[in-house]
Amino acid sequence: MISSGPRSGYVVAPDGGVGPGVLVLHSWWGLTPYFRRVADRLADAGFVALAPDLHLGHRAATESEARALLASMDPNVVADLVVSSAATLQGMPATAGAPIGVVGFSMGASWALWLAARRADTVGAVVAFYGTQDIDFRAMRARVQLHAAEHDDFVSDDELTLLEAGLRLDGVSVDVLRHPGTGHWFMEADRPDAFVEDAAERAWEHTIRFLRRELVVP
Repeated sequence: MISSGPRSGYVVAPDGGVGPGVLVLHSWWGLTPYFRRVADRLADAGFVALAPDLHLGHRAATESEARALLASMDPNVVADLVVSSAATLQGMPATAGAPIGVVGFSMGASWALWLAARRADTVGAVVAFYGTQDIDFRAMRARVQLHAAEHDDFVSDDELTLLEAGLRLDGVSVDVLRHPGTGHWFMEADRPDAFVEDAAERAWEHTIRFLRRELVVP
């Protein structure tokens, strides 16, 4: 099990130097160039973005490699990295200590929802792409935007329905956006077999509008 290694991440600020903080949590492939580009696009939109490397420098090119990599990671180490990265981002002068947003993809979406429930004072908004979580959400204060693929081999309709119901029953404000003609990974431009450009751009526009509405500008 991989339980130690170099801790690193990618951070980028808007031209003005300050803005609401947004944590980017990658999917099981690792911190690939695509997720760095997500951070860049967030900075272009006026946010201070931090994308921690949850796999401690390791990358996966295939699903079998990604499954093995995910299984090899110590979840306690990942949890600590998620929490510490959120604290680092919120503590930056550029974000002025305001609650942050979290944008997560698949595995990262699960961690985003977990973080918002465990660190309610830290997280003000969550955008979760094709990911689920099954925990107690009653402490969560963040509003949530869920993006779901129409045909998802990793997240079933029942799982998505249970997630939405669980959030609403625990008093969390949640919007669910379903994207026709898409499958898992539809946002990720470096997954050519799954990437759906039109759907990805629409989802990105929803994401930026949501984050701008929910997060405080320093």
